[in-house]
Amino acid sequence: MRLLVQSIRDYAIFMLDPRGVIVSWNIGAERIKGYTGEEIVGTHFSVFYPPEAVAAGKPAKGLRAAAADGRWEEEGWRVRKDGTRFWASVVITALYDESGGLRGFGKVTRDLTERRSMARALDERALLLSRLVQAQELERRRIASDVHDDTIQSMLTVGMRLRMWGQELPPEHGGTVRALDAAVDEAVRRLRELAFDLHPPGDGLVASLDDYLSELMPGGGLAYELSHRLDAEPPYEAVVTIYRICQEALTNVRRHAGASRVSVELVSLDRGVHVRVKDDGVGLAGKDGEAMHYGLVEMRERAETAGGWWGIEGPPGAGTTVEFWVPAVPHA
Repeated sequence: MRLLVQSIRDYAIFMLDPRGVIVSWNIGAERIKGYTGEEIVGTHFSVFYPPEAVAAGKPAKGLRAAAADGRWEEEGWRVRKDGTRFWASVVITALYDESGGLRGFGKVTRDLTERRSMARALDERALLLSRLVQAQELERRRIASDVHDDTIQSMLTVGMRLRMWGQELPPEHGGTVRALDAAVDEAVRRLRELAFDLHPPGDGLVASLDDYLSELMPGGGLAYELSHRLDAEPPYEAVVTIYRICQEALTNVRRHAGASRVSVELVSLDRGVHVRVKDDGVGLAGKDGEAMHYGLVEMRERAETAGGWWGIEGPPGAGTTVEFWVPAVPHA
């Protein structure tokens, strides 16, 4: 046991007597705190605390709490031999002999400075992602509004004029005008579809997906099913990410899958949302097209940018399954 404890490098493990004086030292303690055993044994453990913590009586409070409850734990700043500070996870355990007398304390310290820095960086990254998502959705909303209020209205005016000219022109030109009118109508239909796709999700992830499915799937002859087991509504940026990935996956189903049915399943998992979009179409081997390829890339990039993962499977003739997970942890 002594060999095991003394050889551990990732944790500072040492003993204190009942007064808090260091009586043992391992190689992990030397690596983390900078003192050799000869330098530190016999010194009070308050030497590891910043001056303000010592002035506040924190070392003694920790020992009293451990003696009263059997164990005391905290995270906070500690001081190395060279005076630099590190963020530590500390556990103090009271050690009693067979008669119940306090023999001292076992102290385990781990350096969490790197982990804390990474956590702070991830928090900042999540904040930047949230702002990026909001900016993107505002821009999409603006484009959708411009398409609906300006471009579509202009196209409708063109269509009306073509129909008027068709009534006035000689019959030999009527076919050309009717073809142009039909092209304008098709352009208006596609622009309306674009404006609908650009519109951001509404109130709630499930309600937004249900609205999207009910609007577009029946028109393509597709039956659909939406199921969910969510513990709570995800944060806004997670809602947008999930909605946009599902939107792209469902567009691929409608345009390329040759499917009769599609299902969307959402489940709370590992502090995030796990999503599966599955169809009964031709599978990946039966699909092609550059547009679909870019759609797959966009889905993957959205999931990975959000800190999640994405995958796709589509055996020939067995349908296609898009599966992904994104974190859904509210910001502090």
